[in-house]
Amino acid sequence: MDTPIFINKAAASGIIALDLLKYKPTMEVVELDIKEHLFMEMIVKEKEFKESIASTDFSLYKGKAVAIICSTEAIIPPWAFMILMEKLQPYAAYTDINSFDTVLLDLWKQKLLSADLEQYHDQKVVVKAGPDIAPALYLLATSLLKPFVKSLMYGEIGLPKVIFKK
Repeated sequence: MDTPIFINKAAASGIIALDLLKYKPTMEVVELDIKEHLFMEMIVKEKEFKESIASTDFSLYKGKAVAIICSTEAIIPPWAFMILMEKLQPYAAYTDINSFDTVLLDLWKQKLLSADLEQYHDQKVVVKAGPDIAPALYLLATSLLKPFVKSLMYGEIGLPKVIFKK
């Protein structure tokens, strides 16, 4: 009796996967809420602000990405951010005035932009789907890959959605 031979069509397709999770930053991202340094958590008073900043242990941010936020409706003058940055600079690896999610996304984009994508040249590429991946990363991946891949797809190798073919 002949044994049926099964062919793995996904493996035979020659499609290779790009997993955006591979480029997720490993650096810890933390939020620093500037409201903690404000008078009554609402007003920037220079003397009180400088004293509060001076009494803070910024070494806690060593090697981390710091997302500076203000969770109140306070108006923060630019010089206050400059004072804060002067104290963070010796410790923080990355600092921005943005939310945790935005800083994480920016770091992720930087990592993808600096990635060596040469292995995908003239290949059929599927960018793997993932629930934890922001649409902006798919946008960036498309922008980076389209100029030199044979075809670009989204999803999984076995059942991809074709984005474009040369």
